[in-house]
Parts: sequence; structure tokens; C-alpha cells
Amino acid sequence: MSEDASFEDGSEAPLNLGALDADDLQVIASLAQDAVMPVSEMTWRVHERRFAMLINRFRWEDEARSRHGPERVQSLLVVDHILGIASQGVDRKDRDMILSLLDVAFHAGEDGAGQVELTLAGDGAIRLDVEALEVSLKDVTRPYKATSGKAPLHDI
Repeated sequence: MSEDASFEDGSEAPLNLGALDADDLQVIASLAQDAVMPVSEMTWRVHERRFAMLINRFRWEDEARSRHGPERVQSLLVVDHILGIASQGVDRKDRDMILSLLDVAFHAGEDGAGQVELTLAGDGAIRLDVEALEVSLKDVTRPYKATSGKAPLHDI
């Protein structure tokens, strides 16, 4: 018998999560919130119907933060079954542009299709038209101290 993953499951171990429905995607979105990445770390493999980003995500799940300070980890955020992509506020020619990921959401269409929307800071967004929802988040490096030495703050 298997159970759904929870936020706490990733406390100290590297994450390797998948989302096949909107509820699963909310877990990935919460863990990827405030990730930063250069625009050069995004790729769309048209023939594989895959979009991937190498992100530097804040380790929100880290229960030992008070002991060793805030950490980030490089992770792959991958969306499969891509039919098309649109973006705003993202200049792919500006290789030095740094993006900050605020949210990942799924807007369902018909027969399991829909749109995965990546909301970026500064009014940027990437819309991924998908045939079916399949998103993964996998840590690919060891955690490292957050350069700022602080956790991201949000106005409520």
C-alpha cells in the first residue's frame, strides 16, 4: 500500500517527487517557491515534448535550518507531454537574466490536458500547454549555504 508524499518527507534527504494531478503539483510548487535560475538554464526539447529548468531552490523542507543556516540545492524541474510554450517577461537572448520562480499551477482543460503555468517575479510567466500533467522535481546536488544567508521573505 502506498501513500502520497508529504512536505515533511523530504526533510533531510534529496527530493525526487512527481506530480500527476493538481494536488501533487501544489507540493512541488511549495518546494520550488523562490527558486532562482539564469534564463540559460531552461530548455525545451521539442521532439521529446519536455521542458526542463535547472533551478536553485530554497530548501523550505529543511528542519535543521536553525542549526546550519538557510540552504539552497540545485534541482531539475521537468514538465513532460508539452504541446506548446508561451512566455512573457522572459528574454531568452539575455543570458545573464536571473529568474525567480514564485508559483507552479495547473489549469485543467479537457481529457486530462491543460496548462502548467510558471509564475515568475517581475510579471514574468511561462505557460506550458500539456497533453497530460506530469511534473517532476529532483535534487541533483548537495545542499549549499544560501548566498544571502537568509530565507526569502513574503509580504502577507
